[in-house]
Amino acid sequence: MAGYVIHLAIAEEYLKKHKDVKEDYEEFIKGVIYPDSVTDKSLTHYGIKSSKVILKDFLQDNEINNSYMRGYFLHLITDYLFYNKYLEKFSKDIYNDYDILNKRLIEKYNVVLPVNIQNNVFYKEGETKILTMELAIKIIDEISDLNLNAVEKEIRENSNDEKWAKINWDI
Repeated sequence: MAGYVIHLAIAEEYLKKHKDVKEDYEEFIKGVIYPDSVTDKSLTHYGIKSSKVILKDFLQDNEINNSYMRGYFLHLITDYLFYNKYLEKFSKDIYNDYDILNKRLIEKYNVVLPVNIQNNVFYKEGETKILTMELAIKIIDEISDLNLNAVEKEIRENSNDEKWAKINWDI
């Protein structure tokens, strides 16, 4: 999974870029953080683990018809793309990288941490090993550009399309 701060930065940027979509901010953010706030993330990520998101299964069970569900969907799209498009390799070093990048990402994207996750976000100094600041910015900028309605339509109409159905089993 992408870290909380990355998810929240994407959410903040999405809301700035898609002002035409009137979201309830609090509900949208609740939806964005919900999938990672549970013990068994496979249940909230519709896959065997959070890095194996099956978006088609999520859409079979859910309607994307309110701010909470759009936030939840954005979270799953982020995790799906994070592991299947952006991340070339995985190791537990990524969690250390999140801690190193958190402060800079919070400042760059004006991220406000919801009270219920503040104790789950950590800060460290050092050099990242997997996720660079440049890649984090690219991920945040590109995913926040997506039109959620268009992505939903693509997945529903082309559920076996390689773009939204492939799983990187090596990660």
